[in-house]
Amino acid sequence: MSPRAVSRVFTKGGAKGVPAAPRAGTAAPPWLLMLLSCGAQFLVVLDATIVSVALPPIAAALGFTTSSVGWVVNAYTLAFAGFLLLGGRLADLIGTRAVFLTGLGVFTAASLWCGLATAPWHLVLARAVQGLGGALLMPTTLTIVHLAYAEPAGRARALGLWSMVGAVGAAAGTVFGGLLTDSLGWRWVFLVKVPIGVAVLVVAWRALAPRPRTDAPREPLDVLGALLVTCGLAALVYGVVAFGEPAGTARAVAFSAAAVVLLALFVARQHRWARSPLMPLRIFGHRAVSAANAVMFCLGIGYLASPVVLSLYLQHVLDYSPSRAGLGFLPTALAVMVGAQVTGWMTTHWGTRRTASLGLSLVTAGFLLLVRLGPDTSFLPTIVIPLLLVGLGAGVAFTPITVAATSSVEPALTGLASGLLNTTRQVSTALGIAVLTAVAGALGGAHGYGVAFLIAGLLAALATAGAATLLPRQRG
Repeated sequence: MSPRAVSRVFTKGGAKGVPAAPRAGTAAPPWLLMLLSCGAQFLVVLDATIVSVALPPIAAALGFTTSSVGWVVNAYTLAFAGFLLLGGRLADLIGTRAVFLTGLGVFTAASLWCGLATAPWHLVLARAVQGLGGALLMPTTLTIVHLAYAEPAGRARALGLWSMVGAVGAAAGTVFGGLLTDSLGWRWVFLVKVPIGVAVLVVAWRALAPRPRTDAPREPLDVLGALLVTCGLAALVYGVVAFGEPAGTARAVAFSAAAVVLLALFVARQHRWARSPLMPLRIFGHRAVSAANAVMFCLGIGYLASPVVLSLYLQHVLDYSPSRAGLGFLPTALAVMVGAQVTGWMTTHWGTRRTASLGLSLVTAGFLLLVRLGPDTSFLPTIVIPLLLVGLGAGVAFTPITVAATSSVEPALTGLASGLLNTTRQVSTALGIAVLTAVAGALGGAHGYGVAFLIAGLLAALATAGAATLLPRQRG
């Protein structure tokens, strides 16, 4: 889509047809800010799934064992989940531009490092640095959307595109990963992001306005709170991952207990001790924020983990090649795009509750249809139809959930609300991958994957019920 076309899409429907103007803190037209936001988000979300189909070649090339190669994914997940709240708060305190450029620079440099890695520990460490860069970058992408569009209808359309890019990135990661692995080699699942990251970085340097200077004293960063929540979330995700590893139960229990203690101390500090809390607990006084994060958690366990789970089924049970397994996600990616094209209008006219409930109902139906997976299941139509339902429903649901989570808070907390929602997405993804792959592996064969998708379907149904009863009815 050309820049002029993007501009028409997002100025259409504004007040008396007048194009939306850049808001304070921006130095570029809204369509360019949207391209920056969506381009950066696509890189980060793509990175979470593009590696999944390349794990066997990576293990063979660098000497990972079967049990240790999972850390190529887990190292990224741990760092990303642990630093997301810090990234969102930093964006609120020191400015979107500074955090965006820093996060994108770290992410791009780490992608190059991953592609050049020559030993297992090199790659795992580089993936952790990538996760840190992604955690700084991701909350700013949503803040940029809010800076660019103040008018509700325009913001709803913008959030529709933002949500579509995220959902398509998750589904497309396996497609690109399979094609790149079979054609150019596994290193290119990392190196392909370097030129894109550099291009976005150059444009962002010129397009994003610096934070205006002010004589008002800057709030101090709650360093101890940042350490507590980062270590607590990392311990939680590691504990979840360890449950799925051989002989990992003792470590899982120990790290889960540590996570409970660290996160409890974090909440106590935010409530009583911190002069400038990293996460002001008043944000949970917004019912929409709490409800949206609960719904996202249930959805994320199934939908955001499904590319990894289905990729394993296609390769291990149906003996697909990496590229063929990756192409199997095209129906989902295309359906997500269709859903995202209509969700902005639906959210504006129907409200967040009705739109999210409809989308989540489709996701639930798709997952429950995948329960029928067998050892010789045909891709057409047994797998394609459920994937279309899941993709269409996710494309419709993500925008109203995002609107509910971020539009009801004051501007000073937008970055925090974005970081909180993305933290929920990442933690639920890690939990989903760990639990669903553990279930599939324990039960074995196609039956195990069918049960895994049954669990995903039941959680999607719970998300549907939560959306229908807890999300606000707000429009736009």
